[in-house]
Amino acid sequence: MKNKNLTSIILFAATTASKEFNFRKDHDTIRVKDLKTSVKFYKDIFGLEQIDNGGLGDHIKWFMLGNNVQLHLVESDTEIEKNKGFHSAFNTQNLSEFMEFLKDKNIPFENGKGKKNTITNRPDGVKQIYFQDPDGYWIEVNDSKV
Repeated sequence: MKNKNLTSIILFAATTASKEFNFRKDHDTIRVKDLKTSVKFYKDIFGLEQIDNGGLGDHIKWFMLGNNVQLHLVESDTEIEKNKGFHSAFNTQNLSEFMEFLKDKNIPFENGKGKKNTITNRPDGVKQIYFQDPDGYWIEVNDSKV
């Protein structure tokens, strides 16, 4: 009898764990000190399209990133610790041109170890750089083919 119960529990757990929920990325939210400055940055640097924020007020702005993924900016005085281990990542097939664009905008970038104006070459062949937005959040841009 105990074996039968154990088998039932294992079968239930296996079928429950394998259930597909079809998750997809919806949005990221970041807190910003100066909403106007951050809106300008994300529009100018990434060309993001600002979209309706669902009536949530003037202290919140939403952007469409692509693939129906959104970026939400929320104006707040709350301090958030920022480090490269917590970052947003974008990819482009024009990384060299984007690096020149950043230089033209006087936005410093670096590799993963902090060496200025340098690319990280990952073992899988992907090149990447890091820079910060006006609030100090780290952003990675790479040339991943994904």
